[in-house]
Amino acid sequence: MRITKRAATVALLTAATVVLAGCSTSASTSDTAADCAPADGKVDLTFTSWIPGIENVVDVWNEANPDIQVAVQTGPNGNGGTYANFFNQLEAGNAPDLGQIEYDALPNFRVQDGLVNLASCDGVMDAQANFVDWTWGQVSFNEDDAVYAIPQDSGPMAMFYRADLFAANNIAIPTTWAEFATAAEQVRATGAYITNFSQSDINQFAGLVWQAGGTWFGNDGSDWSVDLTDDTSIKVADYWQDLIDRDLVSTQPPWTTEWDNAYNTGAAWTWNSAAWGANSIASGAPDTAGNWAVAPSPQWDAGDAASGNWGGSSTAVFTGSKHPYEAAKFALWLNSSSESLTMLNESANLYPAAKSGLDLPVLKEGVEFYGNQAIYDVFATASSQVSADFVWGPTMTQTYNDVSDGFKAAVSGKGTLAEALVTGETATIDALKAQSIPVKE
Repeated sequence: MRITKRAATVALLTAATVVLAGCSTSASTSDTAADCAPADGKVDLTFTSWIPGIENVVDVWNEANPDIQVAVQTGPNGNGGTYANFFNQLEAGNAPDLGQIEYDALPNFRVQDGLVNLASCDGVMDAQANFVDWTWGQVSFNEDDAVYAIPQDSGPMAMFYRADLFAANNIAIPTTWAEFATAAEQVRATGAYITNFSQSDINQFAGLVWQAGGTWFGNDGSDWSVDLTDDTSIKVADYWQDLIDRDLVSTQPPWTTEWDNAYNTGAAWTWNSAAWGANSIASGAPDTAGNWAVAPSPQWDAGDAASGNWGGSSTAVFTGSKHPYEAAKFALWLNSSSESLTMLNESANLYPAAKSGLDLPVLKEGVEFYGNQAIYDVFATASSQVSADFVWGPTMTQTYNDVSDGFKAAVSGKGTLAEALVTGETATIDALKAQSIPVKE
């Protein structure tokens, strides 16, 4: 989940065609579906999240479910401290019953035996049809009889663009990445940039690789494979390197006043981002209200229909919970009931993973900031075009940091984006080995 543009950039993706059993050095006690029988009496659950307004949503549950009461604790976003707290609590045996975990962090918790397999809990397997297919793959790792969390929200990607500026300058809205490069030349001739290349949002770059059909990790049931330098990833890196080298994109650090100002003044015209980005632009570029629109992401080949994903969270039940049945029941309600989904969208701009959530009235309306376009129709289509093949690894924070260091060097002329991926791949393999996680050379 990406709540605002200044939330930590840990959100990303996985719809893993991967079997994680045996990924740690000892047998995983959480791989087998939990004994999921209901309790005899009243149950008190604990839940940790960083969603704004989550307390109000939990209050609705508590009022309707006096025998299953949930005490919610809020904290910083995942990599802002909550994940570290979760791991410490798991080690100490006092983790909350439930916690918010972004998709790209689930493998890390899985290899540490920190998640309960909810497959045997009443209603969980039946709920699969209620969620966008690839989001279910993210929480089940596409295994049979396995559900390690309930999908909450997602970040299908599309292109935000200044409709007024493209029209005023008679520049066609790009539908392919080749057309995007041509448009970048035309926009630059006006003195502006078509977009900003982020040197630190590596999960955005991963979303672009995902759209192109690449994947960075895999697991054969015993060993991890790491491939940040597959042909597709290098193709994407070389594409953006060319735009950087020709000064056709800006390279400002994102989520800064300067970054906002570029969009607010027309110095940058597009942003290839996720559904949650609608709020980021509206809050960061208020003077441009009514001038923006949303189009599908440019495609690598004309006629293709592929999207990447940037962001998304789940609700997991931690190992050690004495009440997985009740915890699973709450997690399903939280992420699939129309009442909850509406409140989560209104308070935090969450774009739901539940199929029913895509039809919420609030997501079908025209958005004034975007010229009254029903922009979420574009994201609903994009969500159906996300592949289930992009795999996350168990050390994503480290991977992001190492690749980001290389990207920062590349935009300053010290190396290239492709070289940053090579360095990031080597560092990731070393990190896996250091944690005694089996990895293929």
